[in-house]
Amino acid sequence: MKKRIPALALALALLLTVPAHAAQDSTGNFIRFKTYTGQFPDVTADSVFYDNAAALYEYGLSVGKTDGTFGLRDNLTVGQLVIFAARIRSLYRTGDPEAGPETFRGGDDESTTARYLRYMQAEGVLGTELDRALGDTATRAQTAHVLANTLPEEALPPIHADMVTQAYASRQFITDVTEYTPYYQDILELYRTGVSMGSDETGSFLPDQPLTRGAAAAMLTRMVDPSLRVTPDWELGESSWSAQGATLGDLVPLGSYIPDPASAEELDESIRYMLSNNTNVLELCYDNITVSAAQDVMEAALAGVKTYCEQCYNTVNCTYSTNGTLTLTFSAADAGDRILTYRDAAMDAAIAVHDQLWESGALNASMSDYEKARVYFAWICDNCVYDYGAGDHSLSHIAYSLFENGTAVCDGYTGAYNMLLKLEGIDCTALSNSSHIWTVATLDGTEYHIDTTWGDSGPAPNYDYFAMTPEVSRQHHSW
Repeated sequence: MKKRIPALALALALLLTVPAHAAQDSTGNFIRFKTYTGQFPDVTADSVFYDNAAALYEYGLSVGKTDGTFGLRDNLTVGQLVIFAARIRSLYRTGDPEAGPETFRGGDDESTTARYLRYMQAEGVLGTELDRALGDTATRAQTAHVLANTLPEEALPPIHADMVTQAYASRQFITDVTEYTPYYQDILELYRTGVSMGSDETGSFLPDQPLTRGAAAAMLTRMVDPSLRVTPDWELGESSWSAQGATLGDLVPLGSYIPDPASAEELDESIRYMLSNNTNVLELCYDNITVSAAQDVMEAALAGVKTYCEQCYNTVNCTYSTNGTLTLTFSAADAGDRILTYRDAAMDAAIAVHDQLWESGALNASMSDYEKARVYFAWICDNCVYDYGAGDHSLSHIAYSLFENGTAVCDGYTGAYNMLLKLEGIDCTALSNSSHIWTVATLDGTEYHIDTTWGDSGPAPNYDYFAMTPEVSRQHHSW
């Protein structure tokens, strides 16, 4: 028994102490009730993130690593991220950083992280999305996902909502985050709440990069201490909302070129590589490919491109060589070599609509994605008529016709609408069946189906076809 006393004493010394007077669900529980006096040998007064690492100790949220250091320069793991966030959640909810997770303690052979993860899942902060990543180095995007959902809004209120919305919509700031970035809404929430202001003068978040424990300490302490929250030093002029200079390629997240895609996901990567580079030619190469297989690739590629119908492509020409090289050239019926001109004209027109609505005040920085999407829905319905005379080769099948001529059929409606939504940074795609195509958009974190074509079926916009749930949409569309 005597041999176990030092270990027991050490374990007791490392226990996180708690405030004497705790309330339920209160920021009043965020009290510095300990004093940092150099407990971490790698955290000295001249250390980067000294104030933050020391604050974590003083709030009772960290006792450092097993070797006694804090590990300022070490990469944060997903498991460590979950532990830190769970302690903040528990401190807010109970006044004790360990009380919540402790109720989910398992057997002695269970990993330390498990109870913190189960606590966060029971609290509804996390699902199962990180279960298999606990030992991995945390990306900055994963960090945003966890932290943005750790505290309720009343505990971590948005203090820069208008600034961040305007800065992001203008594409002058946070430009490395798009609607295709994992957890992009959570990333923006960190800016809105003053937990992050990015890594450079344009507010880049670096979502795929790892996070050090020192940088994590900065974010964590800003969550519990309002005095540490940051304000971006961004110059936002009156015209910062302008979309001038955007290209259709900017509306597509970068893909990786895969010369021989073997799945729909890999083919989409290559398609996005082509689209984001503002070209209409995709060269693929398969060993020993048959004519029939080449036909299948061509049809799959065209179907994939149509999900990005704002790009104004709806036909494909394929040349095939005996060495297995397929050259796919995308265009639109009757557009021919003028397709790139039509694309540029459509984009210029969409930018003009975007800027005019912002300048007029019809759109503003305080609006939600849902509200902005509704404004654009009304604009489409008010500025287009259905082209009942359109044949298979009509330009009414692409967004250009809606903007230039005020006429379109369903793929023209959907392409123009998606172009406008993407200029706002709203994640959307096109969904189709054998006879119709419409929009699926993520508005404020919720997926909705939007049919501008059927919404324009009367003298005024029919909002029954705006922001339908998938269940309601299925009552009108099959897919």
